[in-house]
Amino acid sequence: MNRDSPQVLVLVSGGVDSAACVAFFKKQGRSVAGMFVDYGQLSAAKELHAASQICRHFGVHMTKIHCLGVKEKRPGCIRGRNGLLVSLALTEVRFESGIIALGIHSGTDYWDCSAEFVRVLQTLIDGYTDGRIRLELPFLQWNKREIWEFCREMGIPLELTYSCELGLDQPCGRCSSCQDLEALRALPLHAHNP
Repeated sequence: MNRDSPQVLVLVSGGVDSAACVAFFKKQGRSVAGMFVDYGQLSAAKELHAASQICRHFGVHMTKIHCLGVKEKRPGCIRGRNGLLVSLALTEVRFESGIIALGIHSGTDYWDCSAEFVRVLQTLIDGYTDGRIRLELPFLQWNKREIWEFCREMGIPLELTYSCELGLDQPCGRCSSCQDLEALRALPLHAHNP
């Protein structure tokens, strides 16, 4: 572990992207912790189980946050999700300076998966922390396929991840997360230089 590098808090969802994010920073020798947030998503229990397994695999301590009083969310886009996650991480982070990280990637139409979103949130974080905490999204310029290939090359146990928006024991195969995952599993392994 590189003690001179900033500490990293990764927001873990139990999915492929956040597992890759944990691996990315562990590969750099960083001190990494995880945070899982139950914000009323249908798949919270399955995601928590997957996030716990991923963090255990990487030897990463994980904090769990359960938001009380929230309405159960529907599958699909959840307005304000990534902003909420970053705000909760900023509120709960245990270091005075370091990095809050998400596995956000390119190739989506979601505003909260864009460089503009990162700039806006970093401005808020700077205001609260005098610039001591940075928001890092190592895959912001990568597409889902590049993250998938990174995971396979790094030997990340993808069988531990969970990505169905409905939270079913057997993924539904119909939601956008399931369809993305099915398409990725069919891909041959290609070389990628992270």
